[in-house]
Amino acid sequence: MSDLPGIVVTGATGRMGQMLVKTVVQSGKARLVGAIEHEGSAALGQDIGVICGLGPLGVPVQSDPLPSFARAQAVIDFTTPAATLGFAALAAQARAVHVIGTTGLSEAEIEQLAPAAHHAVIIRAGNMSLGVNLLTQLTKKVAAALDADYDIEVIEAHHNQKVDAPSGTALMLGEAAAEGRGVSLKDVSDSGRDGITGARKRGDIGFSAIRGGDIVGEHDVMFAAMGERIILRHIASDRSVFARGALKAALWGQDKSPGQYDMIDVLGLAGA
Repeated sequence: MSDLPGIVVTGATGRMGQMLVKTVVQSGKARLVGAIEHEGSAALGQDIGVICGLGPLGVPVQSDPLPSFARAQAVIDFTTPAATLGFAALAAQARAVHVIGTTGLSEAEIEQLAPAAHHAVIIRAGNMSLGVNLLTQLTKKVAAALDADYDIEVIEAHHNQKVDAPSGTALMLGEAAAEGRGVSLKDVSDSGRDGITGARKRGDIGFSAIRGGDIVGEHDVMFAAMGERIILRHIASDRSVFARGALKAALWGQDKSPGQYDMIDVLGLAGA
C-alpha cells in the first residue's frame, strides 16, 4: 500500500471534500495522506475518516497544508479561488500534481497559476466528469457546423448553496461553443439579463443560471434557430462522478511533465 500515490484533499469536510476522501480511500489506487480545512474550522484535529463515516483513518484534519503536501504526490482541490492560488504555490514546491476543481477563478487568477505550472503538473477543469467533457467536445463540433442563425444558450442548474454563476462547467461549454465558431467568448457572452434588455444580438452565446434545492448539476447547450432546436444535455445525479474524475486526473498526472492540463488531456480527447 505504501507505494501507492499519496493524496491530500483540501476543503476535506465539505460535501465535495468528503466525497473525494471516500473516493480516494475506497479506490485501492491511492493513499489519503492529508485532509486540509481552513483555520478556525470546528473539524480541526478530528479524524477525517470518522467525519466521513469511514471509521478512523489516522488522518487528522489540519489547517497547515505544508506537512501533508510534503509527503504527497497529488493534491485534489475543490475550494475557493484565493485558497487555490495559495495551494498551487505549495503544491509546486512539493512537486505534487495539483488537481483543481475550484470554480469562479477569474482570468487574472488563472494567469497566476502559470509560475506554479513551471515546476509541477496542474490539471484544471470546470468539471471533472467524463460525460461533461464529452459534451464539451460535442458542443464545439456542433457550434462549428452551425452558423450564427442558431442562437446558442447554455442553461445550468445547481443547488441553492452554490456561490458562483454561471457555473464553471457552463463557462467551459461556452468556451467550447465559442472555439467552435472561431470567436472569443468574452466578445460574445450574454449573461445576467434583467429588465428591458432589447433583442438578442446575433452570434451571442447566452447563459442562464438556475439555483434550487439539492440539484447536483444539470447543463443544457441549446442551439435554437427558426423552426428547430438542438439540445445537448448532461445531468449529474451524484457528486461521485466529479470525485472519480478528479482521482483519475491525479493518477494520470503522476508521470507527466510540469505544465497546465485539463480533463480533455486526461481523457485522451484532445484533437477528437
